Amino acid sequence: MTSSIPVSRKRLMWLALVVALAIVVAYQTVASTSERSATFVADADIPTVAPGADVLSGVAEVPARIRGYDYRRAAFGESWTDDNDALGGHNGCDTRNDILDRDLVDKTYVSISRCPIAVATGTLHDPYTSETINLVRGNQTGAAVQIDHLVPLAYAWDQGARNWTDDVRLRFANDPANLLAVDGPVNEDKGDGEPAVWMPPNRAFWCQYAVQFVAVLRGYGLPVDAPSAPVLRAAAETCPKSLK
Repeated sequence: MTSSIPVSRKRLMWLALVVALAIVVAYQTVASTSERSATFVADADIPTVAPGADVLSGVAEVPARIRGYDYRRAAFGESWTDDNDALGGHNGCDTRNDILDRDLVDKTYVSISRCPIAVATGTLHDPYTSETINLVRGNQTGAAVQIDHLVPLAYAWDQGARNWTDDVRLRFANDPANLLAVDGPVNEDKGDGEPAVWMPPNRAFWCQYAVQFVAVLRGYGLPVDAPSAPVLRAAAETCPKSLK
């Protein structure tokens, strides 16, 4: 049985990371259960970039992504566990349900074992396609709407996450700054592709995608592969320009 639950909400805030070259980085966060956001990501403020700034400033570059073929999803901990130290962890709901609640609108809720106020129905304004997807919880919920790691776990692994501690990998896998609710089939198409091989079909989202992708790399000290660097820079060029 589902019901609409009045939950006090604080508008989604992007945590601004201002680097030396005045690049404004958009981060999304999940606060406590009582402060869940009703704003979807595609409606968040578009980040701005200072004229002449290099969005990749401070991010190391390596010649290529070297696939070790030893990636294991289990190395990043239990999928969507609430038992993690990322923002939104230990709040009584698993990470997948946290992100659905953050990114969907017009929601109703249902209590399930992993979350007492899980989204039962809702609408996703998909940032990757600009399409509208109506979600109804059921056997096909995961196929219609998936939670994407902007910086894919396998890419992070190849770029250095294999050397992290288990706790850091667990946090990375559940960090809301690196997560988006998106169209399932498009997410399947992305797979673990880096920007050199995949960018969202919705070009209007390229600015946000690039800036947030780079922010995650920078925040976790991961390098970018050389083929992806010009793609990210070009995408960031579509961002509005800020005043110096």
